[in-house]
Amino acid sequence: MQVTSRKPRILLTRRWPEAVEARLAADYEVTRNLADTPLTQAQLADAMRTHDALCPTVTDRVTRTVLTVPDRRVRIVGNYGAGFEHIDLAAAREAGIPITNTPDVLTEATADIAMTLLLMASRRAGEGERELRAGRWTGWRPTHLVGQSLSGKLLGLVGFGRIARATAKRAEAFGMRIAYHSRRPAPDMPPEAYFADLGDLAARADMLSLHAPGGAETRHMIDAALLARMPAHAVLVNTGRGTLIDEAALADALKAGRIAAAGLDVYEAEPQVHPALMDLPNVVLLPHLGSATIEARTAMGMKVADNLDRFFAGEPLLDPVG
Repeated sequence: MQVTSRKPRILLTRRWPEAVEARLAADYEVTRNLADTPLTQAQLADAMRTHDALCPTVTDRVTRTVLTVPDRRVRIVGNYGAGFEHIDLAAAREAGIPITNTPDVLTEATADIAMTLLLMASRRAGEGERELRAGRWTGWRPTHLVGQSLSGKLLGLVGFGRIARATAKRAEAFGMRIAYHSRRPAPDMPPEAYFADLGDLAARADMLSLHAPGGAETRHMIDAALLARMPAHAVLVNTGRGTLIDEAALADALKAGRIAAAGLDVYEAEPQVHPALMDLPNVVLLPHLGSATIEARTAMGMKVADNLDRFFAGEPLLDPVG
């Protein structure tokens, strides 16, 4: 790639969709992580000294140590993703480094995965596929892998932002009824659909879908006490943040049959999954596929590019964080 010294130098910590990398390469000197494996803290810190922009993903811990390295050159962090709990925002503010993210463009894709998990967990699809692939399926019979329908069930949404609303729209098409828990009631929803207390919603909902943000305030909001309030036939799915669930408590509840099933797309210590979950038949485990459509992942990268373009042109950012 032919570059000149006038082009800002940016680091992509992982491989991005081809169309995004091509767009960035036209205007910037781009360093790609060709190995596509997580960078170490030392590598991130070194990049802060040698690049004008750092473009991390949710797998990168952008700590105070990284953000405050001596001889720092990076002037902006363009995060590839809507979530930013992996970035020390306080340290970034103190250092005067603007942070951007990619909201709005992954809503539909993530809502699709929430519905996928609801369907797979309630209809025991994961169990069935594993049985078939292992050669253990002996044929159709009336009582084999009987699950439950979505139609008529009460879906409890924990958090009621864009992704939760998109999930609600899909669930209503399956004949589900909607309730939700959030900090305040939504003016466009029926008053009876709002539950100010999460435990009350958990006790009433047939299926619970998590869409809350991460952070200390919501860490382990789904714990043993909350799980104990859920009906025995309940299904729990999580496309929000892995830290929302106490995974050990969830494994205990699933093993004991205190809830029927769960479907997870995010995990507390990604890419590690709590070992107690791995062998349970009644949990569907997906490898963080929420935004994994070519449309969503490309749009995410283009949002980062739009913010970088505006920053280096001295224009207001589109998606500032903090």
